[in-house]
Amino acid sequence: MAGHSQFKNIMYRKGAQDKKRSKMFSKLSREITIAAKVGGSDIDSNPRLRLAIQNARGQNMPKDNIERAIKKSEAGDADTYEEVRYEGYGPGGVAVIVEALTDNRNRTASAVRSTFSKHGGNLGETGSVSFSFDRVGEIVFQGGAGDADTVFEAAIEVGAEDVQSDESGHIISCAFEDLGDVSNGLEKALGAPESVNAVWRPQTMTPVDEDKAATLMKLISLLEDDDDVQSVYANFEVSEDVLAKLTAA
Repeated sequence: MAGHSQFKNIMYRKGAQDKKRSKMFSKLSREITIAAKVGGSDIDSNPRLRLAIQNARGQNMPKDNIERAIKKSEAGDADTYEEVRYEGYGPGGVAVIVEALTDNRNRTASAVRSTFSKHGGNLGETGSVSFSFDRVGEIVFQGGAGDADTVFEAAIEVGAEDVQSDESGHIISCAFEDLGDVSNGLEKALGAPESVNAVWRPQTMTPVDEDKAATLMKLISLLEDDDDVQSVYANFEVSEDVLAKLTAA
């Protein structure tokens, strides 16, 4: 996909998630609970919790939900969850990384493996595809945050490394270790972001045709629909025409 393909891919998947707001809130709540359990409930001293709350607010999650998620960590509800990363290949040899928070590793692994195998893919060992991705910080703003020049200047001022803008919005990238500082600086300059995440960014893209892209989109959608799965990343590339057909379907 030429041009700002990454942004459009993010927005396509995000649009699919927006139709399942209750499930999204559940996943956001889980991340808040785990972040508070690991680093404490003080957002000033817990960057992970601060980012989790930023994301929740960006998705219009009610304040009461956020507070309940933090309180769960104090009640010990996060004790049984662990972070797991799965890696594999989808249709056309596309590399896929799946991040999960689970209280039953066997259940989650079985579900993820089954989804891969039913949609032309196969699950590999940890590290089998992540070597071809970079771990970076990514902050997404909608178009209303400002024009391309305004956002670019604000991003460079706070230490970001790259900015992609189009009519839909802006993606700002930074070093993984700088994500907290950069997101805080941007929030002061541009307002609340749509999302703030540590992501796996592919070093190279794998072109796929319409048939493989359709199957791959289904694979990603089903993985994201799993209650235990928090995020899915893939290095596929499709043409603008194919993307238009898929998003209109």
